[in-house]
Amino acid sequence: MVATSACAAETTVVSDVLGAEGPLYVAGNLYYVGWVSNTLSRWDGKTSTVLNETPDCGHNGLALTKHETFLIACSDHGAILEVDMQGKQLRRWDADSNGKPFDGGINDIVVAASGGAYATIFGKYTNNTEPPTLVIGRVLFLAAGSQKWVEVAGDLNYANGIGVSPDQKTLYVSETVGNCILKFSINDDGSLGKRSNFAFLNLLVKNKIESWWLGPDSMKIDPKGNIYVAQWTGGKVLKLSPDGKLLRIFKIKAGEGTTNVAFGEGGKDLYVTVVKNPNDPKARGSIVKIPNVD
Repeated sequence: MVATSACAAETTVVSDVLGAEGPLYVAGNLYYVGWVSNTLSRWDGKTSTVLNETPDCGHNGLALTKHETFLIACSDHGAILEVDMQGKQLRRWDADSNGKPFDGGINDIVVAASGGAYATIFGKYTNNTEPPTLVIGRVLFLAAGSQKWVEVAGDLNYANGIGVSPDQKTLYVSETVGNCILKFSINDDGSLGKRSNFAFLNLLVKNKIESWWLGPDSMKIDPKGNIYVAQWTGGKVLKLSPDGKLLRIFKIKAGEGTTNVAFGEGGKDLYVTVVKNPNDPKARGSIVKIPNVD
């Protein structure tokens, strides 16, 4: 039987975020991005400070590298930025190793233990009344020490969140349209091997609404290999076991547009980025803190 977390323990830690995404808890600070505000910010427990503002980027994903820099996913222009911990831009990529632009926008990024990084290309977002038709999602890989992103998977149905298993042998990728999480085997050189279905969210939990976009958004993976995936327009975060079983549903009362999750100190708490109303063009939202219940 699946237990559901109580909403009473939910507290808002950051308010008035426009397009809240990409939370990362690093050395006592919470970093996050806003795709409407085009910003990277740091919350120190009391105050939020904007570290980077890049117009037309649409900051949508955030990953910490082995060199203590950030990789930022630009969902609007279709670019990947590397910035230092204070937000200063160090590098920018607008195309892959073959010169192919990141059309469809970079959605999310994850860094593997090797120092290499994976990123997803999403596709054009339409409103809830227009069916998404372009199956152009891709997965990119930047090998440790390399300067070029290479395509390692394609033809994904709006590729979104991305994560690597603790043993570094499996890459998980959310397909928002289709309500599916895929998994790929990871080869020694970082390229991807076998592709298979991992989980269909609508088979694990009853849909709150019926929508093209009711699917997995971004994700994080804990040291045990459990996957925490936000469900856009679902108002919840799902905790899945390494074999795809539903372990827990974290219901979020702050809004329906849950986008991502971060682990707090020691993994005892979760920080969840959420948009109050997914149909709001400004994507007004917040970041909430909830207990990470086993």
